[in-house]
Amino acid sequence: MHKLLYEAKKLRMHYNKKTMSRAAALDIVIPEIKLKQDLLVNYDTSVPHIIKYMGSKRNILDFVIEAISDTYQEGKLCDLFGGTSILSGALGKLIPMHSNDIQEYSAIFAKTYLLNYEWNNYPSNILDEIIEKASKYVRSVEKKYPDFIFSYSEKKTIKEFVELEKQQQDLMEFNFGYLSHHLFCKYYSGTYWSYQQCLWIDAIRKVADEYKNSPLYYVILSSLMFAMSYNSQSTGHYAQYRDATNLSSKTDILIYRQKEILPYFIKKFKTLQSYLDKNSLDHKVTSLDYLQCLDQIESNSLVYADPPYAFVHYSRFYHALETLVKYDYPEVYHKGRYRKDRHQSPFCKRTEVNLAFTEMFSKIKVKNANLILSYSNTGMISLDEIIDSAHKNLGNSYEITFKEVAYKHSTMGRKDDKNRSVQEYLIIAKHS
Repeated sequence: MHKLLYEAKKLRMHYNKKTMSRAAALDIVIPEIKLKQDLLVNYDTSVPHIIKYMGSKRNILDFVIEAISDTYQEGKLCDLFGGTSILSGALGKLIPMHSNDIQEYSAIFAKTYLLNYEWNNYPSNILDEIIEKASKYVRSVEKKYPDFIFSYSEKKTIKEFVELEKQQQDLMEFNFGYLSHHLFCKYYSGTYWSYQQCLWIDAIRKVADEYKNSPLYYVILSSLMFAMSYNSQSTGHYAQYRDATNLSSKTDILIYRQKEILPYFIKKFKTLQSYLDKNSLDHKVTSLDYLQCLDQIESNSLVYADPPYAFVHYSRFYHALETLVKYDYPEVYHKGRYRKDRHQSPFCKRTEVNLAFTEMFSKIKVKNANLILSYSNTGMISLDEIIDSAHKNLGNSYEITFKEVAYKHSTMGRKDDKNRSVQEYLIIAKHS
């Protein structure tokens, strides 16, 4: 297997220097997957990323997929906590995937990567069509509310800048009447995004609904979430927006306030349009609690589980994406404007984490499934505790092993707190 890993890496290094695509190169060198281990060689390393995401496995896909290659037999690979669905993007052209996450935004990413795209079925100028529809809506709102002009400038004092932000934040109390799509203008103006950025978010979200019965819906929403991620004045997640408390913070926030949603949307849409292609594999995407999902998997499946490691809930960091997808004008609270119904994972609670693992292992055993579990030395419980729980709940019919690798975990912080050194573990449970 180590030789295979070396050959896989050597193959990638060789063809990255060529002008031909990696996919074309692999068509020449390895015309078909003859062995399950060939997943490591053939998986897609060029999957377009969509959002900034804490805990993404993109940088250690070799480590994860090597373990999958050793364990996978047939049928669907269940990604139990899909997150950005990077695993579906990497393997979705090779094996059938079951991507699951209780957060609905994850399903948007998974379907973006896994659906079958036949671009000839759309007009050649489909992007221009989308832009024009969104622009038309923006113009109509600007005409309806001509006084909603919030101009940013370097010349503004900190006091003037803060007042400008507050004027937009106060739109939370404004009655937008029968305006069809105004959620982000109302909820988030002057917070993570400016009013103008929110107006474009609402406009593109409105256009997406017109394509809801088409794979294009998922491409539009994924491209929009990319634009939101790179226009937000927060650190890339939405736990809390920043205030201009001094000249330095005002200057930095101003950089993001002067960005525009549309160019970022266009950039990602074009990338996805050129990347996404036909896919005839039998994929499945769900938005279930992890235990409900395990009830649905087929017997003898392989499950990859990457649960939250720490006490922070992902629903706090990515609530705005969940609200974009649901678009349900939720009840919100706190300065961060979190959804009151946001999911609270038992893996993030010291009083519940042990039971969460016990229940997961028990469900795995009922299904005679194999399991690859990602965890970290910074997690809520120790590696020894997890292995003990696996032995206790899976029983003697399972072989339990583990691997580890040093890894720089992204915290989505700024300056000195962007990354932290951790040991990433893979606990592998194989049914004998």
